[in-house]
Amino acid sequence: MENQANSKSIILNYGIILGVLSIMLNMVIYAMDKSFNPGWVFGTLGFVLPIALIVLGIKKFKSDNNGFMSWGQAVKTGVGIMLISTLIAICYQQVFENFIEPDFAQQKMEYVKQQYIDSGMDEDQVEASMEMAQKFQGPIISSAFALIGFAIYGFIISAIAGAVMKKTEEDQY
Repeated sequence: MENQANSKSIILNYGIILGVLSIMLNMVIYAMDKSFNPGWVFGTLGFVLPIALIVLGIKKFKSDNNGFMSWGQAVKTGVGIMLISTLIAICYQQVFENFIEPDFAQQKMEYVKQQYIDSGMDEDQVEASMEMAQKFQGPIISSAFALIGFAIYGFIISAIAGAVMKKTEEDQY
């Protein structure tokens, strides 16, 4: 594998595409006033979109690499795509929550509180849960959890896609 393809441009291109599509999906959900309960259609789109773009990015890397790709290269490409898109989504979320809809975090907390009450929790349980949720509302903590969570999701997608699509020169002999 002397002339290996460069995964950086693929990671960047597909990461930007996934990030922009995620922002567009969030904008549609917000415009339809479904931010707190998007429903199964938007939930499915949010689940399938990263899978599709990561698989397409891995497939592109493999084709650019003369049909060869190791499992590690697939994972690197897929996780990279997911991390780039997550960074873009985090930037959008910060702009959204600080400039477009500054009361969004408070509205979300009220929605969650109502969900706790509707599920039958007593007042002490609701207050304890709300205090715990409030600790994780800051931009740094929520961004860190988003990066970690989506990196794990990207790893799982990439690991499966890489295991299926892997083909090395050693496999040829």
